[in-house]
Amino acid sequence: MLTRLQSLPRDSRDTLFLLAVIAWVLLPQIGELPLWCSAMAAGMLLWRGRLAFKAQSLPGKWWLLGLLVIAVGATALTHKTLLGRDAGVTLIVILLALKTLELRAKRDAFVIFFLGFFTMLTNFFYSQSLLTAFSMLFGLLGLLTVVVNAHMPVGKPPLWEAAKTASWMALLGAPMMVILFLLFPRIAPLWGLPSDAMTGRSGLSGTMQVGTIAELALDSSVAMRVQFQGPTPAQRDLYFRGPVLSSFDGREWRPSFRSSFPSRYKLADNLTVQGEPVSYQVTLEPTSRPWLFVMEATNRSPALPGYETRMNSELQWLTDRPISDLVRYRVQSYPQFRHGPEKQEVGLQEFVDLPSAFNPRTLALAAEMRRDPRYVQGGTAALVEAALERLRTGGYVYTLQPGVYGANTADEFWFDRKQGFCEHIASSFVVLMRAMDIPARIVTGYQGGEANPVDGVWMVRQSDAHAWAEVWYAGKGWVRVDPTSAVSPERTGAFQRLVAEPGLVGQALRSFNPTLAAQLRATWEAVNNRWNQWVLNYTEGKQLDLLKNIGFESPSWEDLSYVLLGIIVLVSLGGASWAWWERVQHDPWLRLLSGARKRLAKAGISSNASTPPRQLALQVLRRRGKQGQALHDWLMQLEAQRYSRASASFAELKKQYHQLNWPG
Repeated sequence: MLTRLQSLPRDSRDTLFLLAVIAWVLLPQIGELPLWCSAMAAGMLLWRGRLAFKAQSLPGKWWLLGLLVIAVGATALTHKTLLGRDAGVTLIVILLALKTLELRAKRDAFVIFFLGFFTMLTNFFYSQSLLTAFSMLFGLLGLLTVVVNAHMPVGKPPLWEAAKTASWMALLGAPMMVILFLLFPRIAPLWGLPSDAMTGRSGLSGTMQVGTIAELALDSSVAMRVQFQGPTPAQRDLYFRGPVLSSFDGREWRPSFRSSFPSRYKLADNLTVQGEPVSYQVTLEPTSRPWLFVMEATNRSPALPGYETRMNSELQWLTDRPISDLVRYRVQSYPQFRHGPEKQEVGLQEFVDLPSAFNPRTLALAAEMRRDPRYVQGGTAALVEAALERLRTGGYVYTLQPGVYGANTADEFWFDRKQGFCEHIASSFVVLMRAMDIPARIVTGYQGGEANPVDGVWMVRQSDAHAWAEVWYAGKGWVRVDPTSAVSPERTGAFQRLVAEPGLVGQALRSFNPTLAAQLRATWEAVNNRWNQWVLNYTEGKQLDLLKNIGFESPSWEDLSYVLLGIIVLVSLGGASWAWWERVQHDPWLRLLSGARKRLAKAGISSNASTPPRQLALQVLRRRGKQGQALHDWLMQLEAQRYSRASASFAELKKQYHQLNWPG
């Protein structure tokens, strides 16, 4: 096979290399594209590769038209539109693969080149991770190699020469790329990546059904990174608050704004904080939701440039638009706080409402507990403690595989299954509280996390998604109660989690070195965090701070533009000066003659710096005979160009230099 590839004509070899580069560019998008699109693109690339390998003719225009109609129709059926990010990327991928089937002339090749560059950029619509960046860097070098190779002379120049030139071009362009990255104005909405609504995920939903959090409980991907400015708070205080769910229909919990309770009776937050604050910085992954996760509780707006933030009456922080990009914000939270009304209000009735005809055994249990003389005098505190004691001693188990629950989820948890994870436990606990006329609600968010041993950054993963309860106490307001900690103290009181069994690679690494996999992941996440901080989170504020560091007192966008323009002018003048100096210091005619001497020396035709072109031409003719006639004539023209008026132009001679069949 290798011999066959080496013996292929140049057109076939170059086509196969181009197809390989295109496949590399498309590979990271397989998980984002419809299955039919990936299969169709792969099929067309393989088809084109087979035609190139066997030197067969390309398909006719009716084949191409039919494939185009199928692709457009499938795109419209899949995405319900031909507009938008996902539909647009699908069409671009198909058109790129389809264009390879009519690759006949150099013009077609250039269309494919530029489509390939654009398709490469679309990878960043879905991921801006360090791994994606590295992958696309190789794709960029591959496409540049293809472009350089297309401009190389006739014959069969090796691909490594084109790759070397492409790498040198990329290296020369790197300084200007860095300058543009640092100084090109990031002005919304021009700067940023398009994102379709609800394509991201946060590990949480705006509602909660049995199984919602379970689907993500074993997802170890990062939800956010937290950098504490001082000592890390105790594990029991690491509750990052998200949506609050107050309305229950028997199966699904929803936010209070979606309930039918009159808005005029809604409760105020009445937040008061005390004690020393905890300062920290959060780097939040894209969620496509307008939620900011903060450690309970903060009374100051998180510092998030480019977004307007507000806190609702349930202490959840919201933004004016969904978080579709990686964002970083600073927060001060107070682990000691009180919120909500301290006296009975009409609005609290919303938090004791339960649907009829659901969970009859839980309602009976609540009535029994209310009548128990042990709890009558103790009030809310005694009833809450009794429920928690039941969880501690009743044989309840924290598990990620509780099975499928029926309609009466609380009944099944309290009396039948006695197992579940945080949402089963929190939901059943709140139902029991409400059945005893105690206002209660569910809070969702993240709890816990782990420190990265490499850089010390606190990692909060999707597997840390959690649900807990808030119970209203007269004279205190809303008080956090985490019933999961009664069933499994390890879930919230120590750095332990239920984790999925490792795959084959993970098992192999564990058998080879039990700590190697964890060390590799920690190192990679630390490097990825640096990428997030210094590249993805390089905002307009940091640009202006850069200008301050170089002497601007109060920089603006105009100053940024002037600095960028000045640098571009200076670089252009420097390049022009270098080209002029090189032309003055180094005679291009002598450089061309020197290159000819080096090539002839490889064929055994020796010479020195004083050997004229005429003598070289005679040596070529004696050594190679008629095979060297074209090279002899070129050397004679080179001499004539230097010393004769009527001669070929230097540009023409330089072009012929690259086209000649040099010996050796």
